[in-house]
Amino acid sequence: MALAQVPVTLFTVVMGLCGFTLALRAGEAAAGLTHVLSGAAHLLTLTVFAAVALAYLAKALRHPQAVAEEWRHPVSLAFFPAISISLVLFSVVMLEVAPGIARALFLVAVPLQLVLTLAVVSGWIGSRSFQHGHLTPAWFIPAVGNVIVAIAGVPLGYVELGWFFAATGLMFWVVMLTLVMNRLIFHDPLPERLQPTLVILVAPPAVGYLAWVALVGGVDPFARVLLNLAYLFVLIVAVQAPRLAALPFSLSFWALSFPVAAAAVASFSHAALLGSGGHAVIGFALLTVLVAVIAGLLWRTGQALLRGELLGG
Repeated sequence: MALAQVPVTLFTVVMGLCGFTLALRAGEAAAGLTHVLSGAAHLLTLTVFAAVALAYLAKALRHPQAVAEEWRHPVSLAFFPAISISLVLFSVVMLEVAPGIARALFLVAVPLQLVLTLAVVSGWIGSRSFQHGHLTPAWFIPAVGNVIVAIAGVPLGYVELGWFFAATGLMFWVVMLTLVMNRLIFHDPLPERLQPTLVILVAPPAVGYLAWVALVGGVDPFARVLLNLAYLFVLIVAVQAPRLAALPFSLSFWALSFPVAAAAVASFSHAALLGSGGHAVIGFALLTVLVAVIAGLLWRTGQALLRGELLGG
């Protein structure tokens, strides 16, 4: 892969693997197992995270014009916050293993998340003209990232910071949900390459549940609303699954991973907090799907890399 062609969408791979690690860890805890599988996933995530971060940093240093072109692109613009989201997620992954590293990552990621959120929103409402066709579920990514800050921030002691970012993320989720549903219903279908991003619909309510429970210290009616909205979007996406599976592979398929992981972790969290066996079953079902998705994505990504077909995905 030529350095100038390393796409910012590669950070969705890191997001997916972070979610996979956390979902495996939650599943192991629910089953009373040691963290062997999640430990292996953690190492894989660390390896991919380092490779992607170094590759994109090298691109930014050696080919800044290529990064600027991505920033100006109306679709790839929304993927830039995936950089800071990956850092926040990795701080969550590191919480149990190395709290000091988790705190350091968090303190780097949060200012970057704020800067990228402001930059992306300013880009949306600035002088640039966007068309309906530019709007995709990937526009949820900045909102989701803000909510994740609360998940990492509360256990690290940054509660008020968590409330700020959760409020920001939930507000933009409502706005983006309205816009995206309008685009999906009343305008042309998404291009094939972007159709897997439909699964991102699952992520905001699932992540919102985890953040809300962390902030309020337990399950309340609003938390239940968020969790069940996540399940609703899981069902909506499941209906589309056969059509998505028939599409040619691209990097956008990694959008399948993190939302499923978030829904699985939310289910395990709800089961643990309320002693709900039914939600534990849902968690294990989603985790099974996630394992199959990650295995398929890793295989197809490896094949696409070998064939040189991944550029621009």
